[in-house]
Amino acid sequence: MPERYLRKVLTAQIYDVARETPLEVAQNLSNRLGNRVLLKREDLQPVFSFKLRGAYNKMANLPEAELAKGVVAASAGNHAQGVALSAQKLGVKATIFMPETTPHIKVAAVRSYGATVKLVGDSYDDAYHAAVEFCNEQGSAFIHPYDDPDVIAGQGTIGLEILKQHPSAPDMIFVPIGGGGLIAGIAVYVKMLCPNIRIIGVEPDDADAMDRSIKAQRRIRLKEVGIFADGVAVKQVGSETFKLVREYVDEIVLVSTDQ
Repeated sequence: MPERYLRKVLTAQIYDVARETPLEVAQNLSNRLGNRVLLKREDLQPVFSFKLRGAYNKMANLPEAELAKGVVAASAGNHAQGVALSAQKLGVKATIFMPETTPHIKVAAVRSYGATVKLVGDSYDDAYHAAVEFCNEQGSAFIHPYDDPDVIAGQGTIGLEILKQHPSAPDMIFVPIGGGGLIAGIAVYVKMLCPNIRIIGVEPDDADAMDRSIKAQRRIRLKEVGIFADGVAVKQVGSETFKLVREYVDEIVLVSTDQ
């Protein structure tokens, strides 16, 4: 399995739409902590998020006949924009299901890339189930936000860039955890090449689905999650991401909203 992901990351098709982002020293934070801290500036992507990488890589690997039927996603924000921009670049139709509670500015951003937006229910789960039903009816491809090997490999290109940009192997790489796609992709790639680098996940203490799942040795579904950090407010992590995190991530730390 790790060799398969190594190949997938190395051959990921993302740079037609995503950019290689800089790895910058956070000087004030470094001074305060007494360590050299660097930030991977994924906020400089066209959609201001790493989600573009996985979405485009998944779609670029779909057969033309499948792409021609259009793509579908469920998201309240960053993944929606990543799929919409990727679809625009590839010249295919995108239908994005978003909760009715999604801020207007996010809905407008998705529509600005030419995607059709359908507002459904009050939560991501409502939008997700509606999207899956729509895919079954239309025969469209569902672009999962994290639990897909091509999406995971697309996010894993961040790990590739970090190792290329840093002159020596960093001691640790800290990665936020929502559904697990980002940390799974980075961890499997980095550990294959530099096993001594510690990969540490960071998760909100009120949305700690991955931490609880690792401790229970099975995927746990949370009844409720905090929404302050809405991008990582996931009730249940992915099946594939759980397996990769369990194997390649060294530690998960929980942080509060105040932290």
